[in-house]
Amino acid sequence: MTAGRKPVHPGAILRLDVLPELGLTVSEAAKTLRVSRQTLHALLAGRAAVTPGMALRLGKLCGNGPQIWLNLQRAVDLHVATRRMAKILPTIPTLG
Repeated sequence: MTAGRKPVHPGAILRLDVLPELGLTVSEAAKTLRVSRQTLHALLAGRAAVTPGMALRLGKLCGNGPQIWLNLQRAVDLHVATRRMAKILPTIPTLG
């Protein structure tokens, strides 16, 4: 991960790359994943995180397993947390 550069949200990858490649509309994808359109829309818009359950669904749908989806979400989460904690982290000593 490049310092300071926000990682791409997994929902954006799903929206821009995966669904078009699979030829699925949002409604079709939601039905196939067995989630509501609202749930999928929130993920695609970056307003919702990929949960372990959603990662299992996406990994099964795409055939690439859940780990890639969780790793993408983890990168986003760590980036956000690092920025939020930018002032406090330097005050915490490294003991090991």
